Amino acid sequence: MSYRGPRAKKSRSLGVPLTPKAAIVMEKRPAPPGQHGARRRSRSDFGQQLLEKQRLKFQYNVSERQLRKYFLIARSSKGSTGEQLLQLLESRLDNMVYRAGFAPTIYAARQLVSHGHIEVNGRKVNIPSQLVSLTDTIAIREKSKALLIIKEALSRTVRPTYVETDAEKLTAKRIREPESHEIPVSCNIQAVVEFFSK
Repeated sequence: MSYRGPRAKKSRSLGVPLTPKAAIVMEKRPAPPGQHGARRRSRSDFGQQLLEKQRLKFQYNVSERQLRKYFLIARSSKGSTGEQLLQLLESRLDNMVYRAGFAPTIYAARQLVSHGHIEVNGRKVNIPSQLVSLTDTIAIREKSKALLIIKEALSRTVRPTYVETDAEKLTAKRIREPESHEIPVSCNIQAVVEFFSK
């Protein structure tokens, strides 16, 4: 189940802006929420690992169960577990819609998918967690192309180099697997791997 609470407050707690609005709030109030939020608190190794896991979880808007499942898949794959984990999360359909610039936030992207506005290879898909391969093409459905949220997002979103978007046809695809340093996520992925490895 995705997070439905106040995102600006959660952003301040994690130290990572989850939405454009949260980024504005954090400029004015950078300290964590609460009466003693401005105090600097030292964290244990476990506390830091937990924080990094929470940052990753909320930036991709996935549940604890989903994140653990992706970690187990990544651990059994060849290569760096951290990089494999990030690539799995990047290949989620809702994340692809967000990275392609069709939605202003990961939360809006999830809603676009859930409400049936997205096609994958010409077929309507309404499952945000579906994994998209390099050969797949995602597109905005014909009846949804006039949605204002999509037009506004396209004009504002900065797209990563590993995602190719056709702004006229409203289609997108991942042209290659990204390297961990290219992925626009604020998180120490090694700390996340250590958290789940315990």
